[in-house]
Amino acid sequence: MKTRILICFLLAWATFAFSADSIPPVQAGADAATNPQVQPITKGLRVFTCGHSFHAPFLPGWLSEIAKTAGIQGHEIAGVNMIGGSRVIQHWDVPEEKNKAKAALREGKVDVLTLSPMHQPDDGIEKFAKLALEHNPNIRLTIQEFWIPFDSMEWPFKGKQEAVDPNAATGDSLRKLHEPYFKTMDDYVSALNKSLGKQALFVVPVGQAVIALREKIIAGKAPGIEKQSDLFTDKLGHARLPIEVLSGYCHFAVIYRRGPVGLPMPPKMAASKYNNADLNRLLQELAWAAVIAHPLSGLKR
Repeated sequence: MKTRILICFLLAWATFAFSADSIPPVQAGADAATNPQVQPITKGLRVFTCGHSFHAPFLPGWLSEIAKTAGIQGHEIAGVNMIGGSRVIQHWDVPEEKNKAKAALREGKVDVLTLSPMHQPDDGIEKFAKLALEHNPNIRLTIQEFWIPFDSMEWPFKGKQEAVDPNAATGDSLRKLHEPYFKTMDDYVSALNKSLGKQALFVVPVGQAVIALREKIIAGKAPGIEKQSDLFTDKLGHARLPIEVLSGYCHFAVIYRRGPVGLPMPPKMAASKYNNADLNRLLQELAWAAVIAHPLSGLKR
């Protein structure tokens, strides 16, 4: 009897002690055992990336490194198309003879297409989705919700860059700024999935994870990062390595339906000034917390 009481006490204590900082390393949706659409993926996927400078230049490389650290064999960069400050429709409108994304989709050479519209969704998303599903009914499209440039909803930005101060932001001000943007994106993705008759599009909540990281910096709890401006190369908000890695972990979680917490540090990060195991762990935890909290990521706690 005493043993049973002790076991019950320990189980209760463990439940109470669970927090966002102790998120399990791998976890898919609650119905993963019966639904193959939410089971973790262990086989490498062919990923094509279309986007702007807050997405396309760095995501493919980091995603490849993270997949390797997770022991996934056969991950493939199916292609990359980068257009600065772009809407998705601009990638769609690339001339046919030069449109590598359309060609790869028509040839059935893509398992996942990652997209990141600038600020607002546009018709290019639906056009790509329909073309992709026509040639591969099992393809998934991810939509990156990113961090808003200049900490301002104004786009194109018409103010003076000198007036932009990332270090003045608070968690509350960042959430208030991003809330209408996130809602617009979520509403669009939900409506398009309904129109397509299935969940073909999944949200990757990078912007939410970046806000969480900035809150950690404000609280002095981000190892090796002293101030919010250290995350960016300029006032516009181009990413330094910590955000690039954070984005990679977010995309890895959604694309492979696996938690990144506990994975080894990516080699490129280990070779940088950010070679800090505690920072790597924090980025993993923030990415996973954002992904499992988002109703359109395909994953949940």
